[in-house]
Amino acid sequence: MTYPNEAELLAKVPTQLFIGGEWVDGDEPAFAVNDPATGEELTKVANATPEQGIKALDAAVAAQDDFAKMPARQRAEILRKAWEILMEHRDEMAMLMTLEMGKPLAEAQGEVNYGGEFLRWFAEEAVRVNGRYGQTPEGNGQMIVSKHPVGPCFLITPWNFPLAMATRKIAPAIAAGCTCVVKPASLTPLTTLFMVKILEEAGLPKGVVNVVTTRNTGGVSSPIIADRRLRKLSFTGSTGVGQKLMQEATQNVLRTSMELGGNAPFVVFEDADLDKAVDGVIAAKFRNIGQACTAANRVLVHESIADEFTQKVADVVKGYKLGRGTEEGVTIGPLVEQKAVDKVAELVDDAVANGAELVVGGKRVEGPGSFYEATVLKNVTPEHKIFNEEIFGPVLPVVTFKDEDEAVRLANDTEYGLMSYVFTEDFKRGQRMIDLLETGMMGLNVGILSNAAAPFGGVKMSGIGREGSHEGIEEYLYTKYTMTPSPFA
Repeated sequence: MTYPNEAELLAKVPTQLFIGGEWVDGDEPAFAVNDPATGEELTKVANATPEQGIKALDAAVAAQDDFAKMPARQRAEILRKAWEILMEHRDEMAMLMTLEMGKPLAEAQGEVNYGGEFLRWFAEEAVRVNGRYGQTPEGNGQMIVSKHPVGPCFLITPWNFPLAMATRKIAPAIAAGCTCVVKPASLTPLTTLFMVKILEEAGLPKGVVNVVTTRNTGGVSSPIIADRRLRKLSFTGSTGVGQKLMQEATQNVLRTSMELGGNAPFVVFEDADLDKAVDGVIAAKFRNIGQACTAANRVLVHESIADEFTQKVADVVKGYKLGRGTEEGVTIGPLVEQKAVDKVAELVDDAVANGAELVVGGKRVEGPGSFYEATVLKNVTPEHKIFNEEIFGPVLPVVTFKDEDEAVRLANDTEYGLMSYVFTEDFKRGQRMIDLLETGMMGLNVGILSNAAAPFGGVKMSGIGREGSHEGIEEYLYTKYTMTPSPFA
């Protein structure tokens, strides 16, 4: 792989708003996007006003009718072409994500492949939107059930997977025939801007996708959500923000899909293949520097194997290299900002002060950037804050259990229900866990399971709706039933 020169790459990335197919300046002073590994400014991007947010919605509304009429094959070809262009620029996109978000280049490459798959998957789904036709049971008429685009959408994406979370929303919207306004996180807007440039090159009509970058998130978002022309809201982020957005969405009874917080249990039973479980928990915990809603947050291990398991994990973590994601061999990059370091440090310090024991790590890293050591804790209990709050950092807390009933109780002892992981060689136990664990997704003897062809989403306070799979495009369609007279009457 040949990665581009950083300055040359940044010079290629748009930094303006994208409204109605035009790149325009923000009406507020531009804001800085910083490298979390150094704290230094990468570039400045446009700062939209609430009025410019509404202009973006104006453009989406103006483009909606014509785009909905576009043949599905044409929409599919735009997505397919965008995937091809993205693959041609994969090294640039990976480098850009590493610069603004911090993840190591190898992981950024993985996200390019994963995020790209949503373009390719929904290119294939666009031509498979089907209805049905049939006679009523009474024979008094014919029923036509058809699918239609919901209309203009507002898509709010997070900073931790800036490409995949954008394509996971934008691609099904395009496939379904919906126009949209996208608001990327202010910490990582460059990836979305570069992706929209690719969509533009792929032939996307003007006004179909509009991007507003802003530091005034609430000020820009609220008027868009309150506008009666908007028909759908999709958000990925914290549960607290999601709750507020859902309250706003009730005003116009918007179609909503929410992928919110997680507190994933990683359950290791006494009959598990220990080496596989260690590999699984490393993948589930430390991918993306632990900054994933799907990350293993509470590692529940049977008491008979807890010491051996913890030591095996610690031995791996001791070998991790911490540094800027562009450096060769780095496995743990920076957290996205200093506030994230403060939160992780608070949770670890609280656990240690209340009886947990540090096995590896447990400290901030002095100097530039927002780094925290990869950490393993043991003797964690359900009373610790770290058991009950999403960590969002490279910290692995080990909690022990005595039997299957206790494991299930501990796993479900949370308001969240996004992801769970189970390692066991007992086939029947694995089947029981599918029924007993209260989560929208479960990895059985695997540590990574996200896939564009699979439905992604949670239960309880982890959200509503699904992204990816054939369920993903349904979130952007409404169902219409039409009755016609019976041709046999």
